[in-house]
Amino acid sequence: MRLGVLDIGSNTGHLLVVDAHGGAAPLPASSYKQPLRLAEHLDDDGAVSPAGVEALVEFTAQAVRLAEDRGCAETLAFATSAVRDAVNSETVLRTVHERTGVRLEVLSGEDEARLTFLAVRRWFGWSAGRLAVFDIGGGSLEIAGGADEAPDAAWSLPLGAARLARSHFGVAPDADALRALRRDLRAEMAQNAGTLLRAGRPDRAAATSKTFRSLARICGAAPAAEGPLVRRVLSLDALRDRIDELTRTSLDDLARLPGVSPSRAHQIVPGALVAEACMDVFDLTELEICPWALREGVILQRLDRMPHIGVG
Repeated sequence: MRLGVLDIGSNTGHLLVVDAHGGAAPLPASSYKQPLRLAEHLDDDGAVSPAGVEALVEFTAQAVRLAEDRGCAETLAFATSAVRDAVNSETVLRTVHERTGVRLEVLSGEDEARLTFLAVRRWFGWSAGRLAVFDIGGGSLEIAGGADEAPDAAWSLPLGAARLARSHFGVAPDADALRALRRDLRAEMAQNAGTLLRAGRPDRAAATSKTFRSLARICGAAPAAEGPLVRRVLSLDALRDRIDELTRTSLDDLARLPGVSPSRAHQIVPGALVAEACMDVFDLTELEICPWALREGVILQRLDRMPHIGVG
């Protein structure tokens, strides 16, 4: 069957169309995305601004038309932390439904972490052993770990790259401010670190999504053009070697770095600080980049609930 997945993230709206059947990996058929930047379309009270709502409605309406044109039998639509945390979340959801007919499901932070973990587990398989998964989004950081397909521990923290860019990098922070931010990031992550480590150190630690992919590319990983099967890692040593340089680099020059989208250049430094803190707090020397993430987790969960789907 052909499925559409409409992902309203804190940075980007993304429609992914896949061909899927039982026993096979979802095969991407087409993709449409726009940089909505909802995490930055918040007013001082924490509400999504009228401009942000309008951008969301326009994107959703276009995505619905594209899903229909591509022949999707079903479209799974969900939103993450920017909509979830907005004080006017219900109004935003109602407006989208009234103007587009789409009911967005708002995923909890724990569900984000759990579904991302499922996707990473399926990608690496059982040979990965006990798995730890980290996902830096625009609004939040998701962490999960376990030895099975369902994680033993899964939680979300308000440490997304766009959120931190908005709250801490409106003006370039000085050395003292950066040191304080590093300290605060570690303290917040460490509060629940024991829930992941209690069952033992992970056999493999993985990272997903755009921020980690960009950081890995900056630190020397293979470009996307070489395909998803190439092994890519982000090492702590390589990241540390680049962070001081990144903090002194202009936005224009950050946008020219390999793997960096101009619309996300301002998020590279806060994302790098979060990635560094993840590896420090959980005593990891590297993170392996997984090409599957939340969207694939949503698809896999949907397929798992449809046992009648057959091959051929």
